[in-house]
Amino acid sequence: MTATNALTQRLDAGPVICAEGFLFELEKRGYLSAGEFVPEVALEFPDALRSLHVDFQRAGSDIVEAFTYNGHREKMRVIGKEDLLEPLNRAALQIARSVADAKPGNFMAGNISNSNIWDPADESKQAEVRDMFAEMVAWAVEEGADLIIGETFYFAGEAIAAAEVAKASGLPVVLTLAPMGFQEMADGVGIVETAQRLEQLGVDVVGLNCFRGPATMLPWLKEIRATVSCHVGALPIPYRTTETEPTFFNLSDPRAEVASPHGRTFPTALDPLQTNRYEIGAFAKEALDLGVNYIGVCCGATPMHIREVAEAVGLTTDASRFSENMANHFMYGSNERLADNVVALGDTA
Repeated sequence: MTATNALTQRLDAGPVICAEGFLFELEKRGYLSAGEFVPEVALEFPDALRSLHVDFQRAGSDIVEAFTYNGHREKMRVIGKEDLLEPLNRAALQIARSVADAKPGNFMAGNISNSNIWDPADESKQAEVRDMFAEMVAWAVEEGADLIIGETFYFAGEAIAAAEVAKASGLPVVLTLAPMGFQEMADGVGIVETAQRLEQLGVDVVGLNCFRGPATMLPWLKEIRATVSCHVGALPIPYRTTETEPTFFNLSDPRAEVASPHGRTFPTALDPLQTNRYEIGAFAKEALDLGVNYIGVCCGATPMHIREVAEAVGLTTDASRFSENMANHFMYGSNERLADNVVALGDTA
């Protein structure tokens, strides 16, 4: 069975879970800097990265995605460490491969993403971006990736370039868009139109990831699912975006007593704006009911969110052993050994 058949046949059979969002989680754990968000952890703290992959895997992620987001040549130039580009990419891919291999049936994915230098009017910049994608995809192939994930593209042209480079590898391709708040791609192309173009290029899974929470991602997912015939992917952020604040870039927190020093909630003051786990579970179930079988969570994701997604679509994970059991809670429970006078405090505590 080819890798392409393995991925699409798994998706044909039911949901496939993919964890993303390593930047936020590793920053919270103290392994990279907010703002820079460069995945040097693959070189400096490989055990921390491996541990996070394992935690997401136990929670139900079927895909171990190499942590090379922002690990492209331009970002490494920004921080003055271009010489670490290939070692970083290969280390991240090797870590992901070893974790995926430890669980039969898991996929390992190479990753390319938004370059943040794409310019629709500058062909030289476009060529530079293509070259960055090509070298990262080549390293992923050499390190044994089962598929290529291209993600968080807000320019349609860049998404198309990423798809073309990824498809040239011969591996299955997942390509997800991340529209900003202006309800179209940043180069003025329609979101649904871009998804259709990606399907025409032979992308195996098209969809949306990042930037938008469940409330502002679902309407676009419905349109995409109704328009394309290939598999669709959905990986929201776990934050309460709204019609007036459709992405986490423009979320406000008027109740905050101390604002972030840079004046925005994104990316370091979003904590009070998170969805709860049940909202993420409800999103996953609704996405599945739409016919979306490639489901996950992006920036802000924790293993708890991934477990919630997996269980919401009917899967049991290794981490399901520790799913909530309020029957034994000292105040909320129903276990006959619980003290009646303490349980009674649950109504007044």
